[in-house]
Amino acid sequence: MLDYVRRLERHRQDRKAVHIHLSGLLAQNRRDHHLRIATTTFDPLVKLMQAQVFVLANADLMVIYKAQAQDEIEASVSKLRFLFSDDPLISEEHLSPQAVFNTWYSLDREYDLLLTLAQKMVQAESARRSVSVEAAATERARMQKSHGTPFTPELLIRVEAALGQADLANLLRRQAVCAMVGKTAPQPVFHELFVSIADLRQTLFPSVNLNSSPWLFQQLTETLDRRVLSMLNKHDDRTLEGDISINLNVSTILGPEFLVFDDNIKAGMRGTIVLELQKVDIFADLGAYLFARDFAHDRGYRICVDGLSYAQLSVVDRERLGADLIKLVWDPALTEEKDNRTDALRRIGVTRIILCRCDNPASVEFGHSVGITLFQGHHIESLLQGDPRKRLRSRPRP
Repeated sequence: MLDYVRRLERHRQDRKAVHIHLSGLLAQNRRDHHLRIATTTFDPLVKLMQAQVFVLANADLMVIYKAQAQDEIEASVSKLRFLFSDDPLISEEHLSPQAVFNTWYSLDREYDLLLTLAQKMVQAESARRSVSVEAAATERARMQKSHGTPFTPELLIRVEAALGQADLANLLRRQAVCAMVGKTAPQPVFHELFVSIADLRQTLFPSVNLNSSPWLFQQLTETLDRRVLSMLNKHDDRTLEGDISINLNVSTILGPEFLVFDDNIKAGMRGTIVLELQKVDIFADLGAYLFARDFAHDRGYRICVDGLSYAQLSVVDRERLGADLIKLVWDPALTEEKDNRTDALRRIGVTRIILCRCDNPASVEFGHSVGITLFQGHHIESLLQGDPRKRLRSRPRP
């Protein structure tokens, strides 16, 4: 716009302009489609080369036009006034001593005023962008300092190479999924086996933020799957004793490492093993999931959909997915509108829900109030560790 105004310096005699202050409208009246409608109102004159329309950074419009198109421009402005007639900017315009929806300029007398306005707009926008760039750079530096350097394909190659030599046994963790009814002590139903990503990062690459790239992290988990299965395939390994669940990717279940794992365990043990799958992995290739699910069920394994929030339960049909269990992530917001949430959870089937990431007694209280009896999390672990008898019951069967 500034360049255009400068070029008009020698042709200002037959030029006029109108500044339409769309930025003064309510937020609901200046959405993208409103801006498109306002801009296209002047299209006929733009096509006839009678006007030029500029969309400013704050969503205002500046229309610079030939004086002979005054009537058509006024008609277009009237259309916009009608379009936004319910907005206080227009409906309360009579309270202002001057028009607030639009400002007219006659370039033969007010060229310098319009030029100054354009220059100030450019300076303000440049300053805003400088602040935005500086803020973004500061935020990137802060994130890098607090969370580590970004996870890149090159780093993934190095991490995978390191995993080939690392002893994951020291990074393998167990966390119990317990049945809790009423005031009774938690009774372990099975134990989830998982590699601690935090410990893995601290051991291999403490300066790298492994979660900064979801898809690279997904590929890393597939490598971890293979290493964990390889470790569990050892005949002298006692990790598989007792009922367990393991986190796997769909592609891992369909891979050769899982077939070796399946061959190495006793047939009677398969019914005690739960395969936990992430929702993102499931819906990334639904056909592959259905094939993997049927294979797992045929062999006797159970399937659990892991890491669902309450909001996601409405779009994840457990029965149609053929999943045996789902893990619902505890959130204090679940206690809000509890009656509605209770009905929704019961329709899903509370006996198939594991309330996970339970870090306080409120999570258990909520679960009991809606009929959930399976729980997992740090609070449950603390209850197990708080009584020697509970610790004894939480140990795997010999």
